[in-house]
Amino acid sequence: MLFENKYIQQRIEKADKLREVGINPYSNESLRNCTISKYLNVNSDIFHTENKRDENRSYTVAGRIKFFRLMGKAAFLKIEDESGMLQVYVARDNLPEGFYNEIFKKNIEVGDIVEVTGYPFVTGQGELSLHVDNLKILTKAISPLPEKYHGIQDKELRYRQRYLDLIMNSEVRKTFHIRSKVISLTRRFFENKGFLEVETPMMHPIAGGANARPFVTHHNALGIDRYLRIAPELYLKRLIVGGFEAVFEINRNFRNEGMDATHNPEFTSIEFYWAYKTYKDLIIITKEYFEYLFEHLELPTILPYGDLKIDFNKFTEIPLIQSLSEIGGVPADIVEDKEKIILFMKSKNLDVNEKMNLGQLQGELFDEYVEAKLINPTFITEYPVEISPLARRNDEKTHLTDRFELFIAGKEIANAFSELNDPLDQLQRFEGQMAAKDSGDDEAHEMDEDFVNALSYGMAPTAGQGIGIDRLVMMLTNQHSIRDVLLFPAMKPVKHEINLHDDEI
Repeated sequence: MLFENKYIQQRIEKADKLREVGINPYSNESLRNCTISKYLNVNSDIFHTENKRDENRSYTVAGRIKFFRLMGKAAFLKIEDESGMLQVYVARDNLPEGFYNEIFKKNIEVGDIVEVTGYPFVTGQGELSLHVDNLKILTKAISPLPEKYHGIQDKELRYRQRYLDLIMNSEVRKTFHIRSKVISLTRRFFENKGFLEVETPMMHPIAGGANARPFVTHHNALGIDRYLRIAPELYLKRLIVGGFEAVFEINRNFRNEGMDATHNPEFTSIEFYWAYKTYKDLIIITKEYFEYLFEHLELPTILPYGDLKIDFNKFTEIPLIQSLSEIGGVPADIVEDKEKIILFMKSKNLDVNEKMNLGQLQGELFDEYVEAKLINPTFITEYPVEISPLARRNDEKTHLTDRFELFIAGKEIANAFSELNDPLDQLQRFEGQMAAKDSGDDEAHEMDEDFVNALSYGMAPTAGQGIGIDRLVMMLTNQHSIRDVLLFPAMKPVKHEINLHDDEI
């Protein structure tokens, strides 16, 4: 049961005592006129005055008490709002008679949210503080905060109770400020480039746009199943068919697959499509996008990532098959021979599905031997047709596609290609995917006849790209789990949640 803990019960009693003397412990009114960061900035000149105080100035700030030290007739508090931390000095003789001893000392504590009014001064320790002449409790916290110096050690608890994590850890809040800025800057960058932001459906009649298992829901009014969006790609390309020439969507996608350090069932990406351009143009705009982010986030272009250093000044390109030998160390004489690849993988005690075609096996080699070695930003180009069902064939190397994936710190960050706009080729690719699905590939692409029909009306030569926002933020903030850049990541239910679900069923 909630709130049975004795310490919580003691805090509930204090809230009741406040009510008894006419103080609402959950006030809805605040006279705050200054954030803590603004207070600290506008009063920095106090350090240079003779008395290091100015009783003619008055400010009202508000925040959560993070530190509380009583010293007889006075107390020092530290309160925190979103912008920063401020020390405040509370003296008995500056407050209404009886307030300090009967209200403040007995009923206000760490975790409570208070409003304080007073003037600026510098303590003997040289800290700019606020001398309180009025204090009001705004919110009584009935659950005590974790012990200050150890914080929240249990990562599971941090993710499940993100609100508590945010209260205790300003660095976590900083990460999510950066994430918000990345999304805002991404929107601004593409708008400045002339792209139109659009919205497409999140419930699809066909699970399409990428190779992945979908989440399934049911539409009661229509009496049919719908699939949560795997990717917005096919809808965005329909818009290119319709005459838009540059569109983007910052979107939530849903994939019913495993969870690990870089995968969450729902994630954020930007997808954009650009008529009369090729994947080579996308390489250029991707470099410009990163330059824009680094400039406006004021980040150094060489960033730490764990034990690594990522140099964002060094973007390189290499074809996938070439990378197998030059980066992965796979013998060059086997990388274009299916049987030799199978024998090689068996000799290395790797699981191998002999039913895979050459392109799929090349993809397996890349995943095993190359991906983790791509530390600085690397565009891997020329992907096999077999693992690129929506990408345009290369005119000269028809077994390859005009496609790239961008890897940073051993992780895929972006996927892009010159779009397939031949409706008959697209139909054949879908048919090949359906055959793969019939053979047991749960992630194979579904047939989308309406999309093929759309292509039959003619889609201008187009290039399209998706960039994973979550993984990008991981790189920029030196986080190594996707859960650390998602405010509320997917979690395995705890026991009482499972029981509740079973009862509802």
